[in-house]
Amino acid sequence: MARKTVDITVPDLTGRRAVVTGASDGIGLGIATRLAAAGAEVVLPVRNPRKGEAALATIRRAAPAANVSLRALDLSSLDSVAALGEALRTEGLPVHLLINNAGVMTPPDRQTTADGFELQFGTNHLGHFTLVAQLLPLLKAGRARVTSQVSVAANRGAINWDDLNWERSYDGMKAYSQSKIAFGLFGLELDRRSRAGGWGITSNLSHPGVAPTSLLSARPEVGRDRDTLQVRLIRALSARGILVGTVRTAQLPALYAATSPDAEGGRLYGPRGPGHLGGAPAEQKLYSRLDSPEHARRVWQLSEELTKTAFAG
Repeated sequence: MARKTVDITVPDLTGRRAVVTGASDGIGLGIATRLAAAGAEVVLPVRNPRKGEAALATIRRAAPAANVSLRALDLSSLDSVAALGEALRTEGLPVHLLINNAGVMTPPDRQTTADGFELQFGTNHLGHFTLVAQLLPLLKAGRARVTSQVSVAANRGAINWDDLNWERSYDGMKAYSQSKIAFGLFGLELDRRSRAGGWGITSNLSHPGVAPTSLLSARPEVGRDRDTLQVRLIRALSARGILVGTVRTAQLPALYAATSPDAEGGRLYGPRGPGHLGGAPAEQKLYSRLDSPEHARRVWQLSEELTKTAFAG
């Protein structure tokens, strides 16, 4: 089946500094490449230096004039997040775009971060929560747009308030959904607090739909030694242009949310196709799990307590 070409126009970003997490491969690499090609200075915080160097080479092949550089970041370590924050604050340059894209999905067995949090909750949510707090002065200075990548999984499941770290029982998919719900609630609360406090930051959410990315592929670092059945099915559907998206189309919602003059704070953007699994990006109705300001405030407070991080508003 022929797939209709889907794309968006990224505006001129000359003079803008962008930070993209999870940009050493997949969706994040595609996002970083498009930002660099549009003239942004792009900072790639990466956990694996070898993959980071390969990503730089890929970006420079696509955009020979790209201004792109690496920094060290392991979102599963709050010390690493703090070190990146200190390094970028020392550089003193405003950040105009922050795309919180990195994530880990469904380790078969429960794992923990360096700080003892369940891996998905600690990486997907708490790591990014702390990163935003660390970069807050630079985000204010750049009147930044912060786009946080959630997932269709944030439209199911719930936050396990009584056992956030899944110590009593572990279900990989439920823990993944929790991490993305918490992350989405945080992104929306960030926009509310920015408006109330005059921070000048616009915060919104995106989700990529479903595409054959590396999240469900073999990943020895999370204890998965072979591709999952789900990702094999997604690849087959994607190759035939059936229902789901591609790695390229999955980049578009975050790009739209982060750069379009029509994208607004406090909104969710994702694919407009059937089931919101693929297609061109568009605003979507906020998931029911994300529409409670009370839950968002609770997530924010708990995250500050767990990470010992305070937002200096």
